[in-house]
Amino acid sequence: MSTSTRTRPQVVVVTGATSGVGRAAVRAFAARGARIGLLARGADGLDAASKDVEELGGAALAVPTDVARPDQVEAAAQAVEDAFGPIDVWVNSAMTSVFAPFSKITAEEFHRVTEVTYLGMVYGTMSALRRMTVRDAGVVIQVGSALAHRSIPLQSAYCGAKHGVEGFTQSLRTELLHDGSHVRLTVVELPAVNTPQFEHCLSRMPRRPQPVPPVYQPEVAADAIVWAADHDRREVWVGATTAATILANRIAPGVLDRYLSRTGYDAQQTDEPTPADPPANLWEPVPGDPGAHGPFDAVAHPRSAQLAAATNRGKALAAVALLLALAGFVLKRR
Repeated sequence: MSTSTRTRPQVVVVTGATSGVGRAAVRAFAARGARIGLLARGADGLDAASKDVEELGGAALAVPTDVARPDQVEAAAQAVEDAFGPIDVWVNSAMTSVFAPFSKITAEEFHRVTEVTYLGMVYGTMSALRRMTVRDAGVVIQVGSALAHRSIPLQSAYCGAKHGVEGFTQSLRTELLHDGSHVRLTVVELPAVNTPQFEHCLSRMPRRPQPVPPVYQPEVAADAIVWAADHDRREVWVGATTAATILANRIAPGVLDRYLSRTGYDAQQTDEPTPADPPANLWEPVPGDPGAHGPFDAVAHPRSAQLAAATNRGKALAAVALLLALAGFVLKRR
């Protein structure tokens, strides 16, 4: 249902609502007057995100939630519907990671990353579908990644979890199609984004983590998420590098293996040494309000031409047709 024909405010749930892409998506939905269930662990971030929503004209319900606990996710979903009514959009954005070679990650750490980044998305989808399928309406948006298609070194747990998101979503989509359901599933595939994860995720690299350039601001991802809520698209790719990475891996994965083995370590680290005991959100939230942005504002792109083209296919195809027609006219005049 478009915003122009909606008879009530849109009800949205966002996991990972206090930080990074989730926080930016919360703001974007709030600007449309949505009623938003904010799911995250940190009290400081939940308070700040709630204020963002109210200042932008929306309504917020902050529900402290560890998405790795299905009982907490289910309780949060019910609390949102009790407060705001039927959930229209559920955005699974919660994640965590460990920046380290596989040999330096413990079994418990690997399990935790998988619980939050993969199973947290599964549990969120379960709670959303319990409500949406009986109404035969709603949208579930999985915040994916180019790393779900092309893994890189030093993030084996995160890449594995994001690959799991892809496999799960594809399977579930076929089941919904089989049932003739009108509930939609969309994956928004992201590039490197300037989020606080590079300061808050556990790292055992010798130098500070950084996103692999080019880097985009979280608002670019949020725009794609909001657009996906309104449009029936199987996947939305964000950023030219996402498109290039996914397509290149389909054509020459072995070449990328060798390339990333040479470049993937340095590309994910700044020149600054890692502090002796940096904060990490793997087991507990880092105190304070993390916000949407990380420390890379100076190099992050505020928009994506690729996303603009992908979300305006008619205009993009018309522009290509016009260019081809002009080229043909010029050639004929020669």
